[in-house]
Amino acid sequence: MDQSTLVFGSIFALSFLYIIANICNKGNNKVPPGPSPWPIIGNLHLLGAKPHASLANLAKIYGPIMSLKLGQITTIVISSSSMAKQVLKIQDQAFSTRFIPNALQAHNHYKFSVAWLPVCPQWRTLRRILNTNLLSSNRLDANQHLRSQKVKQLIAYCDICSLQGEALDIGQVAFKTNLNLLSNTLFSKDLADPFSDSKVELKEVIWGVMAEVGKPNLVDFFPILKKIDLQGIRRRTIIHFSKLFKLFDGLINERLEEKRRSGFTEKSDVLEMFLNITEKNPEDIDHNHIKSMFLDLFGAGTDTTTSTLEWAMTELLKQPEIIKKSQVELAEIIGKGKPIRRS
Repeated sequence: MDQSTLVFGSIFALSFLYIIANICNKGNNKVPPGPSPWPIIGNLHLLGAKPHASLANLAKIYGPIMSLKLGQITTIVISSSSMAKQVLKIQDQAFSTRFIPNALQAHNHYKFSVAWLPVCPQWRTLRRILNTNLLSSNRLDANQHLRSQKVKQLIAYCDICSLQGEALDIGQVAFKTNLNLLSNTLFSKDLADPFSDSKVELKEVIWGVMAEVGKPNLVDFFPILKKIDLQGIRRRTIIHFSKLFKLFDGLINERLEEKRRSGFTEKSDVLEMFLNITEKNPEDIDHNHIKSMFLDLFGAGTDTTTSTLEWAMTELLKQPEIIKKSQVELAEIIGKGKPIRRS
């Protein structure tokens, strides 16, 4: 018997014993109704090529709250607005701790991330720091001029492409706009030139992180495989994280060097505020927390917005009559050729 046969035979035997143990204890678990799981794989076979459509069809059978067995992991699926309100608003404290994908164990990111930490004193501290220095109404109002400036740059670039008859990659320019808006808020500087192909690698790194974290990972369904990393997802995520952390380290060290110079004028960006907190209250956050929060913000603030805009424009281009209707509405409400302003 060769080594690979022995390894996979052992995995199969351990997984089978795990399933048997779960079946024996099933009567003690209070879980919502759901389809009966198969041995080893549970209900994974029911997800298909379009999991969202499969889950919608299963919800018609088992109701707006159902349980699925994904490998060794019991998963509760919510598929109605009323149930989602119960989970996300009314019972949010009970459900706020999130399942951590194995990919996010790269560089121990989940231990310092406000997005992935469980509810605990450290999470509350990081959340308070983030809300106060970035997400509060006062801070958002203070950064309104940055958003207006970056939108104007985006429109100007679109005008140039239109006049020159050049094709416009809406995903690329939207990414750069969001990237520069976020980087100015965090670091008071652009990280991309909207009129060149600079920082394409950064986009690929961020998209690489989102792709790896979003991939179905056998380790997430069968934790017994976590030390093997069969698909190499955690290994590739480590590479992407390393590139981003190297960028953040450079920006942090650059700012620290500036602060040591005489005549330095303190900036009002997020990095300055985080470094001041680290200096005054090192028990609250350190550089690992700062880098992990920046990673969360770049992932949430660039890829998602870019993808939403890109898909919206794709759907509009497929339906010219909707474009005409939108143009008429914009002309009536805002005025033709006038910029959109906050009232």
